[in-house]
Amino acid sequence: MNEIRGISLFVRAATLGSLRKAAADQGVSPQAASQTVMQLEKALGVRLFHRTTRKLSLTEEGERLLANVAPALAALSFALEDARRSREALAGPLRVSAPAALGRSVLWPAMLEFAAVHPEVQLDVTFDDHLTDLVADRADVGFRGGTPPAGGAIARRLLPIQLIVCAAPDYLARHGRPDHIDALAGHRCTGYRRANTGKLAPWVFRVGDELVYRDITPTLCCNDVDAELDAVLAGLAIGQLGSFSAVGHIRAGRLVPLLLPHVAERDAIYLYYRHRGEQALRVRTFIEFMLARIAGNPAFFLEAAELGGP
Repeated sequence: MNEIRGISLFVRAATLGSLRKAAADQGVSPQAASQTVMQLEKALGVRLFHRTTRKLSLTEEGERLLANVAPALAALSFALEDARRSREALAGPLRVSAPAALGRSVLWPAMLEFAAVHPEVQLDVTFDDHLTDLVADRADVGFRGGTPPAGGAIARRLLPIQLIVCAAPDYLARHGRPDHIDALAGHRCTGYRRANTGKLAPWVFRVGDELVYRDITPTLCCNDVDAELDAVLAGLAIGQLGSFSAVGHIRAGRLVPLLLPHVAERDAIYLYYRHRGEQALRVRTFIEFMLARIAGNPAFFLEAAELGGP
């Protein structure tokens, strides 16, 4: 038998002085309530109630059991109710994991806005370029650039990632402007070394309907997209930058996009999370907030007209 259920029914019957009232309180039939108490007595090897047709009273063993289990049962009931309430409470911890490459330019400003709107949420953000396992890493929400994560997580596409060749106006004034892909060999270029593998990322171009990969020999290389952006802004070299970090500078005139017919859109930025049935209210609120601020936001990519399209 379910001993917790039996003890709960026993405590209610002792408190109300009636098995019938305890049955109604627990949503079971009087017969089922009586059977449950009898099974508990059999399992314990003692009688818990003196029963007459008009009165229900505790035996000495029943009195002792009630005194021992009532506080524990009340604590258990409180703990279960607290767990139910916490699922619907906005306050509490919220663990988020995201790649460092996306953090500063795309995610962090929106996260800070969320923190200002919902100060009762304890936002705990880890920027890590390794793919987060939500269960193993105890994260509520993850972000990644690339392809949708596998393994049962629900993924929502936020933004395309365009790979845009850019240079500062000062660089172009000193070194000229490359007019085709092969001309890059005569220019100073930056390189990005992947933080999670240490490998130098090739530059990617759209040529017709295909993606073409080129190994560019860098004159300046690093494993941080913000540092690479700084180098390009400083006029030290041409770089192929992600649209999420470059577009604001392009529109402000600090960077000039080059080779626009060959801008490649290879990957996307995704938000991912476990099944909604497992989510607390604060997690659902954060997901909806980030989707509203970022999903499809043209502040982070060039639109067709800017690429020279129709």
